[in-house]
Amino acid sequence: MTSIRLYLDEDSMDWVLVEALRSRGIDIVTVQEVGTQGYRDDEQLAWATAQNRVLYSHNIADFCRLHSEWLELGRLHSGIALMAQDTAIGDQVRGLTGLVRLRTAEAMVNQLLFLRQFVVS
Repeated sequence: MTSIRLYLDEDSMDWVLVEALRSRGIDIVTVQEVGTQGYRDDEQLAWATAQNRVLYSHNIADFCRLHSEWLELGRLHSGIALMAQDTAIGDQVRGLTGLVRLRTAEAMVNQLLFLRQFVVS
């Protein structure tokens, strides 16, 4: 069972979030770090999949649509994790930490998850 590794797209990029996750031992890279800024959403998902990383975004509508399209075409992806853009950084950290602790990379293949379920009130 492989641990989830994350990829943050441009919509979800926040250095406070990145540092908080890294301080918890979570493997995470951003579009800025890997030079994929400006890629279309399908290119972002393809890059994440090629690197075996779960894509994290606030771009809910577009990635829900893209997830459905990929499933219809029989394409595999490494997983998509979504959370609303107005979610506090602390809740994003709790959501992503919960995802990484409770799921494996294998269990995330072709999955789209809303991270609110991992935020404990």
